[in-house]
Amino acid sequence: MTRLKTLAASLALVTALGASAANAETVRFWYHFDNPENPMSALVQKFEAANPGIEIEAENVPWNSYYDNLYTALVGGNAPDAAMVKLFAQPRLLEMGALEPLKERIDAWPGKAELLDNLLTLNAAPDGGNYYLPIQYVVLYLYYRTDLFEAAGLQPPKTCEEFRTAAKTLTKAPDTYGFGFRGGKGGWDQWGTFVFSRGAELKPGGLDNPEAIAANEWLVDMFAKDKSIPPSSPNDGFQEIIGAFKSGKTAMTIHHIGSSKDLVAALGDKVSAVPVPACHGKAWTSYGDESLAIFSASQAKDAAWKWISFLAEPENNVEFVKATNQLPVTRSGSANWTGHEKRFVDATLQSLPFAAVLPQSSATADFVNTEWQANMQQAMTGQITPAEMMKKLQALFAQ
Repeated sequence: MTRLKTLAASLALVTALGASAANAETVRFWYHFDNPENPMSALVQKFEAANPGIEIEAENVPWNSYYDNLYTALVGGNAPDAAMVKLFAQPRLLEMGALEPLKERIDAWPGKAELLDNLLTLNAAPDGGNYYLPIQYVVLYLYYRTDLFEAAGLQPPKTCEEFRTAAKTLTKAPDTYGFGFRGGKGGWDQWGTFVFSRGAELKPGGLDNPEAIAANEWLVDMFAKDKSIPPSSPNDGFQEIIGAFKSGKTAMTIHHIGSSKDLVAALGDKVSAVPVPACHGKAWTSYGDESLAIFSASQAKDAAWKWISFLAEPENNVEFVKATNQLPVTRSGSANWTGHEKRFVDATLQSLPFAAVLPQSSATADFVNTEWQANMQQAMTGQITPAEMMKKLQALFAQ
């Protein structure tokens, strides 16, 4: 009789577990990791153990087709419940009505107090709402060659005037140049350090005013008159500026912590970093984001929120970011982060308070993707003046 009772109890347990699994709420989640050491399975397992009524279907979608697939899925009614997203996609996703507002959930979330200052402000939509939950980030700062600075008796520059003087002093052409400037695609954020910090803005009248034009002339003069920027700079992209810095061809360049491991492997203690210099008392640097969003068509919004907020909690966020070469978004995660050398983490954290993003608009997309590069190259090679460059770019933001 006892054996029959035991068997009956076992069958009842199996039946209950089966019913529980059948009734579990499923959250479909898209992300993109290219690191073979993918922590997602372990994070899913940890979450499901703590939330037995929720199952996570996490799909690693290739980056080169990520947004094409996402937009197609949204239009076709087959979108995930939640996904990794970047700020450049926010205007289009809002226009599609695809994003679930998160402000009330974030405000009521205990983990909000752990988020680093300025992240929610940087990630806010044009309407001021929060549709994105930060998950990782980078901020541009100034890399410098400690060996070249020491040999020249220089300290890392804190102001733009000190920066230009140091660049001149460090230039020993044709062997070494003071600053490795990215004049090719993607260099607008280096340019912004010296032009947006002086008041230029992507808005009507924000680029062709005297202050903005003078700021652009100042930077172009470093190339054309000081000759402290390499002759190759108008065509240099990311690989070129990093290669020149590693080889000693340049003594300074601007990028983010994602380059630090490669630079340390090549240079060891000969490389360090500080925040970008301030121009006329104001500093500006570019913020690079990765966030999480819930889509408005989801039938599992509460469960999706539990999942994405779980990923942004300190311990889980650290595990997530280990796969991406970026930085955790929490205070404790940052304080104990060992994924990069401390000097680069410090330079990032010191830069976050004055980090900024460009206005989210189609004109900005044209500026970033095509127009800045074309006009910058023409200005550096003398085909147009720096003032003409700014007037041409202003046409994108006429209204």
